Amino acid sequence: MGLSIRAYARHRGVSDTAVHKAIRAGRITPEADGSIDTDRADRDWAKNSDTPREGTKRRAETVTIKEPAAESTAPTLNTGGTSLLQARTVNEVVKAQTNKVRLARLKGELVDRPQAIAHVFKLARTERDAWLNWPARISGQMASKLGVDAHTLHVALETAVREHLQELGDVRPRVD
Repeated sequence: MGLSIRAYARHRGVSDTAVHKAIRAGRITPEADGSIDTDRADRDWAKNSDTPREGTKRRAETVTIKEPAAESTAPTLNTGGTSLLQARTVNEVVKAQTNKVRLARLKGELVDRPQAIAHVFKLARTERDAWLNWPARISGQMASKLGVDAHTLHVALETAVREHLQELGDVRPRVD
């Protein structure tokens, strides 16, 4: 038989409300009869609580992490679940990654994807239009140099350019 919640709170030097919160949060587990085994609860409290911030009156507890199993690459807590420390660590990593992306965007190292796709589309459209207009612009000059019918040369050049553009259009660039 262990201590009552109030007695355990006196043992820890905290209020009984703090002990109730620890039980609700799953940081400590009472016995079946509602009493608290001090040794096990002290270990669980230390393991599942983060270190206090400056200005708090309670003593600092440390979180112990088991060495990972051979097949696992991430450390796991003895409790088998996600601890407050692990959740905060994940949260801090996500915040750091988000800030890194924001900074890259502010530096101009990142561009807006829809804007980039629209820009590439506009460039490709301009290039295509220039090629489609090229036979009409050049066929007369080439025909006089070659001594052939201008209309026949224009039709031949236009057909060749359209076939070439069709081949280029079959290539689908990946933007992911």
